Amino acid sequence: MSPTPPPDLPAVQHTLLLTTIHNLHDPPAFLARPVATAARTAGAGLRILILSPFFRLPTDSDAAEGNGDPAIARTAHWDDVQRLLTFVYVQATKVAQDMGNILLDIDVLLRAPTDDAFPARIVDEAERIFSVVPHDTELPELPPAVQARRAEIIALPPDEHHPHSAPPPPPPLDPAVPPLYPVVALGGTFDHLHAGHKILLSMGAWIARRKLIVGITGDALLTKKEHKEVLEPLLVRTARVRGFLALFRPGIEHALVPIEDVYGPTGWDPDIHALVVSRETLPGASAIAERRAALGLPPLRPFVIDVISATEASVDAEDAALLRTAKMSSTYIRAWIVEHRPVLPA
Repeated sequence: MSPTPPPDLPAVQHTLLLTTIHNLHDPPAFLARPVATAARTAGAGLRILILSPFFRLPTDSDAAEGNGDPAIARTAHWDDVQRLLTFVYVQATKVAQDMGNILLDIDVLLRAPTDDAFPARIVDEAERIFSVVPHDTELPELPPAVQARRAEIIALPPDEHHPHSAPPPPPPLDPAVPPLYPVVALGGTFDHLHAGHKILLSMGAWIARRKLIVGITGDALLTKKEHKEVLEPLLVRTARVRGFLALFRPGIEHALVPIEDVYGPTGWDPDIHALVVSRETLPGASAIAERRAALGLPPLRPFVIDVISATEASVDAEDAALLRTAKMSSTYIRAWIVEHRPVLPA
C-alpha cells in the first residue's frame, strides 16, 4: 500500500474507501477524517466498503451444527448497524454538501471478507482506492478484485481526535425474534436517491433472508410535491433503487413495486413478515396493521429507523448535530437542482 497522500490530491470521478471495524456497538470515530478525505476527492461517486466477519450471513447450520464461529443475529444488532451506517453517511454527506457537490453518489457497503457475491465492479470503477483501519489493526482478507489492486491502495491514518459520546447499552436479546425474517417490506418515494433512503433500504436488506419488497410511490401521487418539475419519474427511481440493492445485498429477491396507497403489498400479501419504517411514517405502519388484522392476515414485526430524523437515542449527540446540517432530503435536492440549473435565454 502507498503512504498517506499529499493534501492537494486532485479529485477523480469515482473513489473507493476500504475499512474494517473492531465491533458493531461503538461508533467508528476513527473513520471521520478519512471519510471526509475520500469525499473531498470524489467528483461523482464514493463507495465505502466495510469488511468484517460481523457481516457474514447467518445460516441454519450455525445453530443446527453448533458452529464455533456463528454469524451474528442481524435483528439483534439493528440499532448498532443503523448507527454505523448513519455515522458514515453523515460524515460523507456533510463534506459533499459543504463543497457544493450535492449530487455526489455515496454508497456504504457491508461485506464479509469471504463473501462470494462480492461486486468486483465497484473496484473496477474506482479510479482511486483509499484504506483506513483502527490502530493495531490490519485489513482482513481482501476479495480477489481488491487484492489485484493492492499496490494502488493509499493508506490514510485513522482519526484520533473525533469526539464521540458512548452509545446506549444494547437491549437484551429477545429469543422470540429470529436473526433474519424471510420477507421484509418497506416503502418510500426514493426521489433523487440519497443517504437517508439508502439507510432505509440497507436496514431492510440487512434483516431479510429471502426477499425484500420495496413499494415505490407512483407518479400520480406526487403531483403536489414541491419542485415536481425536477422529480424523477417512477422508472428512474425504480432503477436507482434496484441498482443500490444489487450492490448492498445481492443474493436475495428485490421486488420493487409501484404503490398507489399507503398499503401496497402489505395490505394483501400474507407472505410478508417484517415491516421497516421511519419514525415519521409510523402512522402508516399502524394503518397497515389495522388493515391486515381486518383481513385476517398475520401481523408484521415492525422495525423503526430512528436515525433519519435524529430524534431518538440510537443517534448520539454528535451525529444528531451533523444530521441537522446534512440535509438528507429529496426536497432539498430538488430545490438545489432548480436553483442551479442553467437559465435559458428568452
